[in-house]
Amino acid sequence: MQRTITAHDSPFASTEAHTNLRAAAALSARMDRLPVTRYLWMLVLLISLGGFFEVYDLIFTGYIAPGLAKSGMLKTTTESFFGLQGIAGFIASTFAGLFVGTFCFGWLPDRFGRRKVFTISLLWYSIGSLIMACQTSPEGLILWRFITGIGVGIEIVTIDSYITELVPQHMRGRAMAFNQAVMFAAAPAAAILSYWLVPTTFMGIDGWRWVVLLGAAGAVVVWFIRLVVPESPRWLASHGHVERGERVVRKMEEMAELQSGRALPAPLPAVEQPLHRRASLAELWQAPYRSRLVMLIVFNFCQAIGYYGFANWVPTLLIGQGITVTKSLLYSFIIAIALPSGPLLAMLFADKVQRKWLIVGSALAVVVFGLMFGQMKTVVPLIVLGVLISLAGQTISVCYHAYQAELFPTRIRCRANGIVYSASRVGAMMSGFIIAHLLREFGVAGVFAGITACMLVVMISIGGFGPKTNGVRLEDLCH
Repeated sequence: MQRTITAHDSPFASTEAHTNLRAAAALSARMDRLPVTRYLWMLVLLISLGGFFEVYDLIFTGYIAPGLAKSGMLKTTTESFFGLQGIAGFIASTFAGLFVGTFCFGWLPDRFGRRKVFTISLLWYSIGSLIMACQTSPEGLILWRFITGIGVGIEIVTIDSYITELVPQHMRGRAMAFNQAVMFAAAPAAAILSYWLVPTTFMGIDGWRWVVLLGAAGAVVVWFIRLVVPESPRWLASHGHVERGERVVRKMEEMAELQSGRALPAPLPAVEQPLHRRASLAELWQAPYRSRLVMLIVFNFCQAIGYYGFANWVPTLLIGQGITVTKSLLYSFIIAIALPSGPLLAMLFADKVQRKWLIVGSALAVVVFGLMFGQMKTVVPLIVLGVLISLAGQTISVCYHAYQAELFPTRIRCRANGIVYSASRVGAMMSGFIIAHLLREFGVAGVFAGITACMLVVMISIGGFGPKTNGVRLEDLCH
């Protein structure tokens, strides 16, 4: 067994850390032989309900944009590329906050636990949304959008690792697909609420503010979730809380035998990870993590521009193709239905087809359907192509959320995910300015030409350099 111990380690500390790693490996082996049960699906569902508000926050960015422009809070486009008085600046502040949350605070779940940070980040988002809805100036709106984005960024990192560590390896793809389906149910919810509320004023308050305020309701559900969902047993054991981790796994085993009606098979031999003094940023620049980190940074940057270049601009792109503001919001709702539908379809094949090839194929579909969208002027083809683009984009999302969480060990999983996610946030932040520029200079066709270039990089990075992960234990992937 490979061991990496620094000179500062005492024999006691080294022995204790080695014991924790052995316990974590044994618990992981027991978890990986569990059958799929209602109890496991319930845990995934509850965590995903917390993520529902994360997606609601990200998706309503585009849907409230016409309302922000109509109320005079922001402009649709600005003369300068980095104009902060426009919708692009609002989108940029969202993803700037997400960047800070993922890059600067992605280590928090590794240090303090998935469950605790999940709770705090959701409360952070709810309070930030409440304050943001009360702003009366573009500067205040953008500032609080940035602050709210920090909480969402921390939550994004936490959820992926949380689910990956709570389910057996043969369930990871389906669990992440189900997670995405629940979370992206927020998309049609945000779309239909925007359709109803954005063009109106209710109780003297602009409709876009009501859309934001409804998202702040996440604080109501967070306490129920934290009482029911346990901490990750893999995290508990690796941090010395072996007895607590043992209790969580024992309950999983009891529920599995009760709900499946049969005894569990013997676990596979445990795979123990190399011993390190502590999880550190420097470890990510050692093989095999260095090449994975670089590959995922490139992938995340480009896929974010492609994904949010469409998702955050659907109503505006439809308006650019000749659709009225009100109808564009209605048609955007129809397109948004594909966002939770895509992950549900992906559950059928998420653990059967290699995730890297699903990402590549879906990126190609975005290219083909996007170029066709840019040439259409009639309603039905625009809606159909919008739905197909959304389905392809959601398949990418389902696969890469599971994929990148698989490529790093438990001790640095959230830190690594935070770094690669931060590249996604930089890309998404730039997407607002890039799409606004392309839309102004080249129209909708130019927008999809830019999205095509980004998706080609996605295909090359994952298809050419990404390892295969389906059906492989987390511990085996991290050697």
